[in-house]
Amino acid sequence: MDLRRAALDRARLLSTRYDDIVPVNALREGFRFEGEQVSFGSFFSGIFRPKQCRGPAALSIVTAPPKHARDAPYDDGFDARTERFVYHYRTAKTDTADARLAAARDNAALSAAGRLAVPLIHFHGVAPGQYSPLAPVFVTRDDPDKRVVELEAALPVADTSDEGLVSPPDIRRYATRQAVVRLHQHQFRRTVLRAYRSRCAVCSLREAVLLEAAHITEDGAALGHAVVSNGISLCAIHHLAYDRNLLGIAPDGVVHIAHRLLNEIDGPMLRVGLQGFHGAALDQPRRADERPDPERLDERFERFRQAA
Repeated sequence: MDLRRAALDRARLLSTRYDDIVPVNALREGFRFEGEQVSFGSFFSGIFRPKQCRGPAALSIVTAPPKHARDAPYDDGFDARTERFVYHYRTAKTDTADARLAAARDNAALSAAGRLAVPLIHFHGVAPGQYSPLAPVFVTRDDPDKRVVELEAALPVADTSDEGLVSPPDIRRYATRQAVVRLHQHQFRRTVLRAYRSRCAVCSLREAVLLEAAHITEDGAALGHAVVSNGISLCAIHHLAYDRNLLGIAPDGVVHIAHRLLNEIDGPMLRVGLQGFHGAALDQPRRADERPDPERLDERFERFRQAA
């Protein structure tokens, strides 16, 4: 368990350092344990058990980054019915004895993690070369017939002690739902920024770390799906202004600034950063199916008008 705790601590440290989206090169450095460098895995094989593990259970699993995710919610293998992640057994890449043996060995390590109730790290690919670590997760159901396991997020301290998985099911369901929301937001941001060529749709700022994916209709609402047509790439200040109904976007794509800001006299940020864009046209994606949905814009713009 000491090696697992060291791995979990390192994964969470990297997640904090890189704001939850860790470059694969940082993950490939692994972690130190008892003076030795231990790997998190190759990130080409989904199930990994390092040679330093004393028991038979896997240490980490990997979900590859999505290749195509334009207008579909992020498919992270979450089953809304059971409120658990679903992870498939490994299939041999070629029909050879060595490939079948390697797949069987990895699947046995995955099943052992469930049987022994030990914590795992689940590296979710959110973009090529970028992963969001979920640590810890536990295999709480193993279905050899369907060749899948079900995973739940757990508490990083209480559930990684020598007592094992001790958190109640409702706590794990909450932790898992929060993890799903976080993964959806990462993928939503990636697809929206790609559609807008990584720049703010209002001011054309290209600094990626200052860009955010703004929802037109919020999560949880009837039209609040995590699809590109419900998102707009905005810099941090314009996103905040949009969320606070200080900036509105009409269904025809024209930017509006709240009257009370237009009538204020302040420094250059207000004059250039907000007032100067009143009446400007939103810079929209090239693809028609990725442009903001007029129905969503209309509903949101009406709220802006009422607030103004």
